[in-house]
Amino acid sequence: MLREFLILSRGGQGGVTASRILASAAVLEGLWAQAIPEFGAERRGAIVKSYLRVSNGPIARHSSVKKPEGVAVFSSRILELVDISKLAPEGAPVIVNASEKPKIPGREVYYVNATSIAVELGLVIAGWPLVNTAMSSAMAKVFRIASLESVVNALSEYFKGELLKANVEAARLAWNSVSG
Repeated sequence: MLREFLILSRGGQGGVTASRILASAAVLEGLWAQAIPEFGAERRGAIVKSYLRVSNGPIARHSSVKKPEGVAVFSSRILELVDISKLAPEGAPVIVNASEKPKIPGREVYYVNATSIAVELGLVIAGWPLVNTAMSSAMAKVFRIASLESVVNALSEYFKGELLKANVEAARLAWNSVSG
C-alpha cells in the first residue's frame, strides 16, 4: 500500500532533511520509501515543499505528491500563507509546529512545540531553530510511518557526536509531547 505525505517548511528549518530521516526510518522497518524535495533557488525563510512516499513494495512513481494522506507544517505562520484545502484532500490530518493547537476547519489537527524543543537543546543555526528532527518524530508517531526506535536509528545517518545526541533527545521529546 502506497502512502504519501507533504511537508511544508521554511528554507532553513530542515523540511528536506526531515523527509529523508523519515524515509530512512521507514526503510529500517523493511519498507520502501522516497524523499522528494521541491524547491528552486529559494532563500532561507521561503516556503519549501518536501514529499514522502512509503510503501510495502517498490515505488514506481517519482513525481510530486498530489493527494497526501497527511500534512506537516513546520511553522504555524505558514498556515497564514497556504490554503491546506488546496494541497491535501478533505480529512487529511495536519501536524503543526505550534505552541497551541491551531484551528484548521475540516481537519484533524495535531501539534508539537518543535521550536521550543530545538531552542532548549541548542539546535539553532544563525538564529533559526532546526525543527526537522522533532517534526520527523512527531510525524512518524501521528502518521504511523515508523517507530521511535527507527527514527532514532535513522538519525545516525545524518548526525554524529553531540549533534546526534541532541537530535535523539529532540526526537524523544517530540514523540512524547505531540498531541491532538
